[in-house]
Amino acid sequence: MKHFYPADLLLPKKDIEKWAVVACDQYTSEPEYWEDVKRIAGDAPSALNIILPEVYLEKDNSAKVEKINKTMKEYLDNGVFEEYKNAMMFVERESNNTIRRGIVGLIDLEEYDYSADSDSLIRATEATVLDRLPPRVAIRENAYLDMPHILLLIDDPKRSVIEPLKNRKYDYKLAYDFRLMKDGGRIKGWLLNDAMISEVQHALNRLIKGKEDKMLFAVGDGNHSLATAKECYNKNKNPLQRYALVEVVNIHDESIQFEPIYRVLFNVDEKDFIESFIEYTEENGHGANQRFIYITSTSSGSIHVKQTAKLPIGTLQSFIDIYVENHPEVKVDYIHGSNVVKSLCRKKNTLGFIYDGMEKSELFPAIEADGSLPRKTFSMGHAEDKRFYIEARKIK
Repeated sequence: MKHFYPADLLLPKKDIEKWAVVACDQYTSEPEYWEDVKRIAGDAPSALNIILPEVYLEKDNSAKVEKINKTMKEYLDNGVFEEYKNAMMFVERESNNTIRRGIVGLIDLEEYDYSADSDSLIRATEATVLDRLPPRVAIRENAYLDMPHILLLIDDPKRSVIEPLKNRKYDYKLAYDFRLMKDGGRIKGWLLNDAMISEVQHALNRLIKGKEDKMLFAVGDGNHSLATAKECYNKNKNPLQRYALVEVVNIHDESIQFEPIYRVLFNVDEKDFIESFIEYTEENGHGANQRFIYITSTSSGSIHVKQTAKLPIGTLQSFIDIYVENHPEVKVDYIHGSNVVKSLCRKKNTLGFIYDGMEKSELFPAIEADGSLPRKTFSMGHAEDKRFYIEARKIK
């Protein structure tokens, strides 16, 4: 049985350097990043024009969504793309002196379930925040294109699926080779032939053969985007909507490093939050202490609290949820990189937390044992390492 499929891939015919932009859920508190992307892309066809960066989300996004879908249609009608039928793409992404290898293809959304206690073939790594889905659904439900920043992880310690391709890549057709904007590194993509597509499919099947738990893929990046695709398929079960374009990577690839996603709270009484957090963990915690570094506009330091969850982020997030419910004026953002946390916390009434993250070897066993982790537990690398939108496919 197959669980990963080739797609009719679309790539821009020219100006691919201006086409490719980073995932929409990055730099959510840094509008200046996205303004610079606009400047770089200029008037050229760009993925920027058919996504909605979360930094620009509003209560009513209908005008933006209408423009996005109109632009998708224009790109298709105006011959912006070259189509590669029945294709998979072997990708090498150079970033921060490492190379991440992956394969772009289709997964079947019938085999994906994002609920916390799922036993499906494809599972969410972190809790899905249902409130984050409606703006994404609004775009995808009438979209003409599927364009992923989704990375799916496989647990392949023997390196039997992706890694064999790197020694044979020059036998394939090179589809692109260019530098990504804004310190994103370099990326190359080769089109796999039919024989190699078949080998990839068989190798994936061997990963779950004989296993009691048939989990094959864990969502490493783009969980809410994949959940959006699932919701749209549930609303409109046509054959094109049933599949989603993703990139599959091996969790054991040396380039994949798990980075903690930190928390920054805005419009908060910093002293009250810290004191309440300590009080909460004293009453509800157990076992060994967990350490958190806190940063405000006037001070920084560290606190040690009793754990209420196995991971530090679980302890902190459980309290944040309670605190925000009682203090609706407080806003929370999920930040990649300690330097960004420090920069944001220069503002008054802003509080940031830095803490230890999760080892990547803990991921698959943790999901198989306990289900989804707390939302925004980890990130695979820094913001500039995130997947850029490049390949697309028609879904309408």
